[in-house]
Amino acid sequence: MHLLSSRRWRAAAAGAAALALVLTGCSGEESFSYTPPEQVNGALPDDTAAQLQAAVENAMVSTGATGAIVGVWVPWSGTWVTGLGTQSVEDQSEITTDMSFRVADVTRMMTCDVLYGLVDDDVVELDASVPEYVSGVAQMEDVTLLDLCNGTSGAGSSEAAVKGMWLNTPERVWPALELASFGLGQDAVAPHTTYRDSDAGYLLLGLALERASGKSASQLIAEYVTRPLELAGTSLPGSEAAAPGESALSGNYLPPIEGGYDCAAPVDITALSASSGFTDSGAVSTIDDLGRYVQATARQALRDEGAKPGRFSTPLPAHEGADSWFQATGGAYLVGPLVGQHGWTPGYATAAYSDPETGFTVAVVLNNSTAGSSPAAYLAWELAAIASKAPAASGQTAPEFGLPFTAEQYHQAIADSAICATPPAAE
Repeated sequence: MHLLSSRRWRAAAAGAAALALVLTGCSGEESFSYTPPEQVNGALPDDTAAQLQAAVENAMVSTGATGAIVGVWVPWSGTWVTGLGTQSVEDQSEITTDMSFRVADVTRMMTCDVLYGLVDDDVVELDASVPEYVSGVAQMEDVTLLDLCNGTSGAGSSEAAVKGMWLNTPERVWPALELASFGLGQDAVAPHTTYRDSDAGYLLLGLALERASGKSASQLIAEYVTRPLELAGTSLPGSEAAAPGESALSGNYLPPIEGGYDCAAPVDITALSASSGFTDSGAVSTIDDLGRYVQATARQALRDEGAKPGRFSTPLPAHEGADSWFQATGGAYLVGPLVGQHGWTPGYATAAYSDPETGFTVAVVLNNSTAGSSPAAYLAWELAAIASKAPAASGQTAPEFGLPFTAEQYHQAIADSAICATPPAAE
């Protein structure tokens, strides 16, 4: 029995009941456990928390979101995990931190986790050709499964073509290959050497992994991600339209009007078929799970220590003209020292980033998707810049940790991209 296979077996058997998952069915195999970095057990200083809250509230106003859930974990200083706002304009229920939501493109990281898990279990090879596992894509003969994970397949994105259908028919069940076809219909760029933000690539990767393993994508994410990391609130739901959990953060979007959007009348789209995102953006989670997940994956904790190839070792520029510190590979973005993802799916904009060296982590979701993914990314980076300066708690020492941008830079970027009126600056 392969070590990682035994890990999945142990995780399934033990569930969330124990931190260390001990193998009982195969003698001689070492156990698997995930131990997060040491974290100060206390709240961040009041001044830091106040700055963080002001940043989130600014982003909520700018994007038309009525609610947000945020988690900031600074190992040497403390934590700030909170819900802000209300479910909607009409539903004034307060937001709580146990609410579930859609994690959008963070799903891509999970899909790549499965790929590397199956590679380590000798089920697939990274350099396997895509048509070996997915029918109807003969033009991708020179594209590998690793290309799909790394965003170097050359395929386009389906988002622009199907966005209206997602919003107008949220209950529609999408076959993954049909959804991907809108991106595949665009002119491809040369594979292997250029990163391209392609939802189609991650949809195809999900199909390939299902075919290779004989299991559904939901089963694979449970086996290779959520059970080993004990993420009880995280899953890839089935295709039936539903809210992202029993206690769900509402998801909304703004109807367009002449000259912009009606920011006073968000449309509820909480119930949605996860097939609209599948292995690109279909997963759901909670804020504590999301923080734990991105912290673990940034450290490549699901792989054996020193496993090759290193998932984040050969990044490419995130886009043409990107700053040197903004790169992409392995289903993730590399933002200075941080590893993570950001994106939107109908109703939600989500971002989660972590520093693999220190465990410093930020995660946030806004309950309005109209402005797209950028404000969630900008907010996560603003929060990171604020929290990175949090003083060390008593008895702790702050590490040498810095970011290549400032909080003011991304506060301004959120203001510049606002789709709803921002409050006047304080005199």
